[in-house]
Amino acid sequence: MDPSQVKIPELKNLTIENITENVIKINSNNPSPRFKYILERLVTHLHDFARETRLSTSEWMAGIQFLTATGQICTDVRQEFILLSDILGLSLLIDSIDHPKPPSSTEGTVLGPFHTHDANDLPHGDNMSHDPAGEPLLVLCTVKDVSGAPIPGAKIDIWETDSSGKYDVQHADRAEPDGRCVMRSDTDGNFWFKAIVPVPYPIPNDGPVGQLLQRLQRHCWRPSHMHFMFEKPGYDHLITALYLRGDPYETSDAVFGVKESLIIDLGVVGKEEIEKYGVKEGTKLLKYDFVLVGEEESKKLREERSKEALEKLGRRVKIVEGLPVPDVD
Repeated sequence: MDPSQVKIPELKNLTIENITENVIKINSNNPSPRFKYILERLVTHLHDFARETRLSTSEWMAGIQFLTATGQICTDVRQEFILLSDILGLSLLIDSIDHPKPPSSTEGTVLGPFHTHDANDLPHGDNMSHDPAGEPLLVLCTVKDVSGAPIPGAKIDIWETDSSGKYDVQHADRAEPDGRCVMRSDTDGNFWFKAIVPVPYPIPNDGPVGQLLQRLQRHCWRPSHMHFMFEKPGYDHLITALYLRGDPYETSDAVFGVKESLIIDLGVVGKEEIEKYGVKEGTKLLKYDFVLVGEEESKKLREERSKEALEKLGRRVKIVEGLPVPDVD
């Protein structure tokens, strides 16, 4: 870049008091109003954090080393940065901001670090878990829109741990996906499959995030749950999970994912389910009706809430491509 072609502030005699405004100035030459806004607020909050805490060089270096170690432990099947985002409550916060839900729809929650893109497509009624030690579970679900109309052809990613509390990717001898699948809702918006009853489990605690939790004197456990992710053109992307009522970690989830509307009670199959779905007597039963929001409705709600939230902070904004930027006109 030719410096003569870019207006750059004179970066000399920088102090605690003027460093922030100068960093913001030199970052503001980029043409994207949204990127410019994000960097302005990021620098402002980072610098204010350092000033407010009087951050020491050793503490700053400890933070750098922690983030370096977090990146070094990441692999194709383990995303330690997502785990860090989860235990800080950031993942849930961003999902709630970016995917607001009207009261009539299914709430979202955290994706977690163990979703993969290699799950097998399964037909309705098939078994997604082959753990012989797991307690059998029949899952009967529907997916509809907010008016109650069925949504056919929705893609549904589903995943859970085995009976030992580990996802398939946590086993060194993993040969193929297990405890996960992809399904499509039928013409009536139904989908059903066989699985095992979810169990509580610890999030990976052998890395930097686990060390941080220990330092904070927090436990690393998640309550029993099963993940679901819904995709279909015209509908807002939904990442959610169902949690078993009465789990010992129901009110202290290490990643803050539990919401009251997502807590369920398991039943037991009756004669009708035994005959229709070919399951054994005593099999546990999970039934749930998922409700998706239209893409346009979600976009409108997101824009409204963004403007309301930022106006409360005293910031005038306008919406550009669905996202808020400062309104300087």
